[in-house]
Amino acid sequence: MSAKQHLYRLFWPVLLTAVCLALILFPAFTAGLPADDEALSRGLTAAAYFASAWLVARIAALALDRAPGRRRPYPRLLTDMITALLFIVALVATISLFMGQGAFGTLAGSGLVLALLGFAIRNVVADILSGIALGVEGPFRIGDWVDIDTLARGKVIEIGWRTTRLLTRDGTYTILPNSQIARQTITNYSAPRPEYRAQISITLDHGMSIAKARQVMLDALRTAKLIQQEPAPDVRVTSYDEGGITYALRYWLSRFDRDIDCRDEVFTLVDDALRKAGSIAPYRRIEVVQASAT
Repeated sequence: MSAKQHLYRLFWPVLLTAVCLALILFPAFTAGLPADDEALSRGLTAAAYFASAWLVARIAALALDRAPGRRRPYPRLLTDMITALLFIVALVATISLFMGQGAFGTLAGSGLVLALLGFAIRNVVADILSGIALGVEGPFRIGDWVDIDTLARGKVIEIGWRTTRLLTRDGTYTILPNSQIARQTITNYSAPRPEYRAQISITLDHGMSIAKARQVMLDALRTAKLIQQEPAPDVRVTSYDEGGITYALRYWLSRFDRDIDCRDEVFTLVDDALRKAGSIAPYRRIEVVQASAT
């Protein structure tokens, strides 16, 4: 949201707050109204409470949106929570204004009820607070492909007060409580940019030299249509054992949702190239020895 739009959103809260304060500070403006002075004064004070809460909420939204050094905007969830807290404060202040100190005494006397209520909704509160923490830290945003350790992997569709919804590659919804997400390791495949590097491992027999095997597989990777050729793919040796030589084929993808198709294409091309070069993956050799008759 632009600064001009924010200033336009501040117009009505500022105007209402200014009117309420003017009527409270200058009683002459309300002298001719046919209303009880005390009731009118309390009504104007209550209106000033809510107008101030509205104004402070809009200022907080402006400050969060224009915060320097942050590439991603703060989520609407955080601004909604700030607004709700400010209006709750205004409501409590209004109740105290009309009911006096007895209102606070009643609330204090119902501590047991409040404790039981807090115990009953503890999971809801944990989900909401975790949602706010996720929104402030910004480990992911709507449209990102994420892997939430032990829970799910998919595209973020919605970030709500209590839950986050993912769309898996199978086209199904996964709805996760925010408190569970906050306790897990999150891998974001769409940040800091959509491109990322993937790799596959292939183990070959010792019959083909490393230099030749690397060249054969690189030539196969250069013919792939789905992976990116810039940065260029490469091949690295990761182990050299009696069972064979293991290679890591590393290549770049433009988007995470192409991962399966790209891996299938790479395996197909590399398998075809290796077979044409006369090499296959190592296999267990069993030699049957028949003892000669004596």
